[in-house]
Amino acid sequence: MKLQWFAAALFLVVGAMAGKYSREVNEPKPGGADELTVEFRIAKLNQVWEKAKRMQMSPVRQAELHSDLKIQEKDELQWKKLKVEGLDESGEKEAQLRRNFHVILAKYGMDGKRDTRPLESNSLKDHEPNGGDSFEDPRLDKLWNKARNSAKFSEKELENLKKEFQHHKEKIHEYNILMDTVSRTEETHKNVISPLEGDATEPVLQQKHTELKQKMRDLNHGFERLRKISHKGFSEDSEFREPRVIELWEAAKRANLSGDELDSLKEELHHFETKVEKHSHYKEQLELSHQKLQHVENLGDKDHLRRTQEKYNTLSEKTREMGYKMKKHMQELSNKISRQGLQHNEL
Repeated sequence: MKLQWFAAALFLVVGAMAGKYSREVNEPKPGGADELTVEFRIAKLNQVWEKAKRMQMSPVRQAELHSDLKIQEKDELQWKKLKVEGLDESGEKEAQLRRNFHVILAKYGMDGKRDTRPLESNSLKDHEPNGGDSFEDPRLDKLWNKARNSAKFSEKELENLKKEFQHHKEKIHEYNILMDTVSRTEETHKNVISPLEGDATEPVLQQKHTELKQKMRDLNHGFERLRKISHKGFSEDSEFREPRVIELWEAAKRANLSGDELDSLKEELHHFETKVEKHSHYKEQLELSHQKLQHVENLGDKDHLRRTQEKYNTLSEKTREMGYKMKKHMQELSNKISRQGLQHNEL
């Protein structure tokens, strides 16, 4: 009897051990708790995204980061194909991608440096054209106060102008990040590259400085536009309202394009502006949805909370998707303007 009991016990233990180490138990089941949702196909981008979700980042800023990471992922996957085909021998494209990645980290305060910018809040500040505003640049503050206190602008025009000032402030911030990134990259090159390798890296460094000079030219053009508008008001033939679209249109006018090309581009930019405005609307709705979610969480109604969370998740996903498509379209338009301008200059 004891022998039979021992044999039965041994059978159960062996069966349990076999089950513990079987493929069925250890492989995650579809939809199971062990299955991890992978947002990006590149590991380092997933690490950034997971870190972002743990940070106290506003929903809109998180959605913007998601769009930037999606663009970075697309560019890196394209570069991997180029590398396999041996089309980036100088490493210029790789250096550009690395620089873009560092810019993204710095832009969202994830580069390990202390972020000195004011903390974000969930309040919708974009639609407060009056009140004490600071653009963290004395020249911008002076222009804005002049425009706000003049009688040249309607409330709607002032709202649009404030968006342009805000956009210019962000462009300055991005330029400073890029300049800092380039400086650190150059220091690294000086420390690790031998004199024999110096000639190989020279084209890459030249490309970096060309990029910085172009961004500085764009900033100067942007500031000059803000200065003119602040003094004279909006002209009657103002084509666009959204700062990103205005920036593209101004670049197109400087690119020495033909009349037909400008007309074609103008039509395309009007379609793009509709897309930008729609995305802005969704970002506002996402902020409001987040505020509602926080309110419902405090009520303790689980059913209500579940429905609100589902609506918020759907809106968040839609905002991210639209943001990626918008930024991708903007990148394509910017490249198109640059290529056409270059072709005309070569003729």
